[in-house]
Amino acid sequence: MSVETDLLIRGRTVLLRQTYTLNKEKMAKTKFVIVGGVAGGATAAARMRRLSEEAEIVLFEKGEYISYANCGLPYYIGGVIEERDKLFVQTPEAFGKRFNIDVRTNSEVTAIDTEQRQVTVKTIDGKTYTERYDKLLLSPGASPVVPPLPGIQSEGIFTLRNVNDTDRIKSYLSCHKVRRAVIVGGGFIGLEMAENLRHAGAEVAVVEMAPQVMGPIDYSMAALVHEHLQEQGVRLYLEQAVESFSRQGEALSVHFKSGIKLDADMVLLSIGVRAETRLAQDAHLKLGEMRGIWVNEYLQTSDENIYAVGDAIEFPHPITGKPWLNFLAGPANRQARIVADNMVLGNSVRYEGSIGTAIAKVFDITVASTGLPAKRLKQMNIPYLSATIHNGSHAGYYPGSTQMAIKITFSPTDGRLYGAQIVGCDGVDTRIDQYALAIKQGATAEQLTRLEHAYAPPFSSAKDPVAISGYVACNILSGKMQPLYWREMRDADTSAVTLVDVRTPDEYALGSIPGAINIPLDDMRQRLGEIPTTRPVWLFCGVGLRGYLASNILKANGYSQVSNLIGGLRTYKAATASIETPQGFDDKNETHVASECRPSPQGKVTITVDACGIQCPGPILKMKQAMDRLSAGQTLVVKATDAGFPRDAEAWCRTTGNKFVSRHSEGGIHTVEIEKATPCPVGAPLPTTNAQGKTFILFSDDLDKALATFVLANGAAATGKKVSIFFTFWGLNAIKKTHKPHVAKDLWGRMFSWMLPSDSTSLSLSKMNMMGIGSKMMRFLMAKKGVDSLESLRQQAIDNGVEFIACQMSMDVMGISRDELLDNVNVGGVASYMERAENSNVNLFI
Repeated sequence: MSVETDLLIRGRTVLLRQTYTLNKEKMAKTKFVIVGGVAGGATAAARMRRLSEEAEIVLFEKGEYISYANCGLPYYIGGVIEERDKLFVQTPEAFGKRFNIDVRTNSEVTAIDTEQRQVTVKTIDGKTYTERYDKLLLSPGASPVVPPLPGIQSEGIFTLRNVNDTDRIKSYLSCHKVRRAVIVGGGFIGLEMAENLRHAGAEVAVVEMAPQVMGPIDYSMAALVHEHLQEQGVRLYLEQAVESFSRQGEALSVHFKSGIKLDADMVLLSIGVRAETRLAQDAHLKLGEMRGIWVNEYLQTSDENIYAVGDAIEFPHPITGKPWLNFLAGPANRQARIVADNMVLGNSVRYEGSIGTAIAKVFDITVASTGLPAKRLKQMNIPYLSATIHNGSHAGYYPGSTQMAIKITFSPTDGRLYGAQIVGCDGVDTRIDQYALAIKQGATAEQLTRLEHAYAPPFSSAKDPVAISGYVACNILSGKMQPLYWREMRDADTSAVTLVDVRTPDEYALGSIPGAINIPLDDMRQRLGEIPTTRPVWLFCGVGLRGYLASNILKANGYSQVSNLIGGLRTYKAATASIETPQGFDDKNETHVASECRPSPQGKVTITVDACGIQCPGPILKMKQAMDRLSAGQTLVVKATDAGFPRDAEAWCRTTGNKFVSRHSEGGIHTVEIEKATPCPVGAPLPTTNAQGKTFILFSDDLDKALATFVLANGAAATGKKVSIFFTFWGLNAIKKTHKPHVAKDLWGRMFSWMLPSDSTSLSLSKMNMMGIGSKMMRFLMAKKGVDSLESLRQQAIDNGVEFIACQMSMDVMGISRDELLDNVNVGGVASYMERAENSNVNLFI
């Protein structure tokens, strides 16, 4: 603490003591009236009494209760909080007795006379009277938005704002069998209610007019929430607007503008809230640009004797300086303490404003935000940069480490922090508080690296995620790393760049970004010749770290246009995933089978592998190693904390023909169950059109026969039919990579490698080959006459959607590894071919 700050604090303390002494006699004659007894009002009343034992304090609350836990209401409805009384911090009687405050519940203040300094009060029995004040505090809060839609007054439609709303919902749940619940609005309360209604046994659908849930966070972060909600069986109706409601008997229906009708047993409106400003308006108090009650830095309204706090006021945002409304309990309580000091001791404490720090539990994950997200900065034309990381909540080697995604926004000029968002399981609350404090203090991204974190394996890592986000931001600001954001990747013409996937071949085989070549990070220095220096190079990996390391290698070797995908494939895949509109509720009120982890049949051998705490690509590699040791029919259960692992595991099963049995997520741990397939695995089911497909078997590695195969396949694909080519034995040589990774082989595999053509460029003619002269003449004449080469025809087939299937049995016999084949090739067996053949009206053996 600086000397100046210390003197300032001491001086303020002395001033407060002097002011208190001088005001003691004055307070004996002062009457404070407070309108609103929740959060701001009750907190201010208690603080006023602590500052003055002499003052008269009257608190009006139009409801029955004061000082209750608004944020706990969803959890009482869901049964997580079992006892209703635990929601109440204080009863009116106990609060009034402890603090000597005249608490009047069921008393609504209906008007303010600023000239006479009195309020009009209406009691629950309809009587009215006036009450004088010297200083008045308004804490009216906000009310839920209820749009005037047809049928909105139907039975079974609720809002949730106070205890009375909670009691009505609880009563309805106990008297009706609520199997299907629709929540209109995907904000914090809406998603908390989605979890708690699922906990209460209902199927849940969330309807949101925006393209995402959780409005305060950016789309890329909300996409992670979408993934989790769908894993939990919540049906998401995004970019859908409700038009009306209808009820016939026990049937309640929600009608969308798009024409969708959703039948439900209950509807919760969580569209938002609006500031309660009627009292202030009628009293001719000034309203601000956002239509909230205007207050100055002392929380004083346009009338010097009236102050206001809480959801109803608007105040300049500390970062933008522009007025905004903030509907959060934390700032309301802070404002209440400040306003009590100013009302009792005179205007001496300034309110600094709130940046909007919020957090919510959504099933097994936690979502938190503070400050300004990228989308709001963009709306306000404020230049910004962002950094996204995926890190463990604590040391990966200590049990229980789970993944968290962090995104920060900051100034491109001085690095000042604008905002932070986190989606994760453990440790989200402590990190978001650190970001909030840093932002309110005007800290920069570089200063995040200076934060001193308590470190022990159960709680953090030596490099805490907050510090790592600062390091990444500094690399961007300094130019050490050129950021590539997911929207740029999605919208770009990737044919104009060199797109490089730096993950391992096993990861690459699970799926990549179209057009990318695979050069693993560890092979980068040896394969620089495959990356042209004349055009931009875009790198990506699982979460961004290996892409950054690869960019350093390329820059050190003379590459000038190198960019790294921020957040890696974890962010890109989540943000670009399409969310299909659900088909309504299941008739049997059951969760999707994919979200259940069913036990293996009795007697079946099951092996369990723990891959928790391991970052990508660790879990998928550990799974593959374990599967290699299993026999056909045995089952593998893998537990991992990498949120992208279940999707990768399912993709791996589709590629290898193994059976993906189930997936389940709980507490940030993702569990998948896989059954080892027979030697000739069945590939993924293929959509067909009345047996109009075309199937080819390429058994030969003769150049002319391979050419004929791809010519015929391209011609068939041009008709719009599904075409498959099954490559077996010598035909596998037509789909080998030119640049193959090193693959360990036994003696027989090495012998086959010596005897077989290395790739398609080494294929011979079936006749007149003349020790290779014939094939060279064939390729020369084809080029001269403008006929596409074999490799060009093969690429055209890939581009036309022709499916390539390599025979697993042939690969095993000839010692050919999957890594030696083209990336677009699927691996299957006889059953895979027979399935395609049954759905085809043309089958050719070449």
